[in-house]
Amino acid sequence: MTAHPAAERGPDASSPDEPPATTVPAGARRGAPDAGAPEAGAVVLAATPIGNVEDASPRLRRLLAEADVVAAEDTRRLHALAARLGVTVGGRVTSYHEHNETARADELLDVVAGGGTVVVVSDAGMPVVSDPGYRVVARAVERGLRVTSAPGPSAVLTALALSGLPTDRFTFEGFVPRKAGERARWLTALAAEPRTMVFFEAPHRITETLRAMAEAFGDGRPAAVCRELTKTYEEALRGSLAELVAEAEERAADGDGLRGEICVVVGGAPPREAPGVEDLAAEVLARVAAGERLKAAVADVATTAGVPKRDLYAAALAAR
Repeated sequence: MTAHPAAERGPDASSPDEPPATTVPAGARRGAPDAGAPEAGAVVLAATPIGNVEDASPRLRRLLAEADVVAAEDTRRLHALAARLGVTVGGRVTSYHEHNETARADELLDVVAGGGTVVVVSDAGMPVVSDPGYRVVARAVERGLRVTSAPGPSAVLTALALSGLPTDRFTFEGFVPRKAGERARWLTALAAEPRTMVFFEAPHRITETLRAMAEAFGDGRPAAVCRELTKTYEEALRGSLAELVAEAEERAADGDGLRGEICVVVGGAPPREAPGVEDLAAEVLARVAAGERLKAAVADVATTAGVPKRDLYAAALAAR
């Protein structure tokens, strides 16, 4: 998974005529893992660095060198990463992106069924999370094949940790819709979400998105804009949505703007105050005036609001 706006990227430039992944039988090449290798006969979802190459795990290095097949979102980026890691990819490299992942899933899983190891990597971060990988996992489950992971960097979790906002409960919402109307409706539907929310956004839309969030969630809602995570110019801006809008507008006016790969973290909606017994009594009396029996109205309202029926009944009688 990556904070890079993946929805904005086109398919990689790998040749559409490349042979299917199944042309490499498990163990057919020199250096292939034997049947006792921990990932033999499995799909491995392997996390890659989101910015700093030093975050690559030793296990990722080993998997790239030993796997029978490496399915990459962008094969060029994979080879560039391997070069920076000083690793020679030992198996077959095949493209696996949003435009071919459904068609290619069974080709990859045939390798797994034959005892081979297939490593799935995205351009940055954890596959499947806002990146290709879901369909091969779902199909593997259908076929009863093993899926495991080589965990590592995650833009979602890194931004959440740096935000200074509650982390005990959170939700990842992915990319914000690009069209203004759809974006406004989508954010309005999230206005009452009590959990901390994590979003991805593109640099050229971040200012308008922050404005839309301030309108939907309220100017005072706490938030953080985290950009270029783990990179040289990493930055986390924290404050209310109104403050973040002002900062984004000021930078845009200076010609700099908020650049790079961006995560926006927004605090959840504050808990609503429970209505008092007096307010509930007014609701009861309104229902009685509409023809409902007092005891039935009290029982229903008390159950819904979680207050004692006796207290609500007494308050309703006192208010008549």
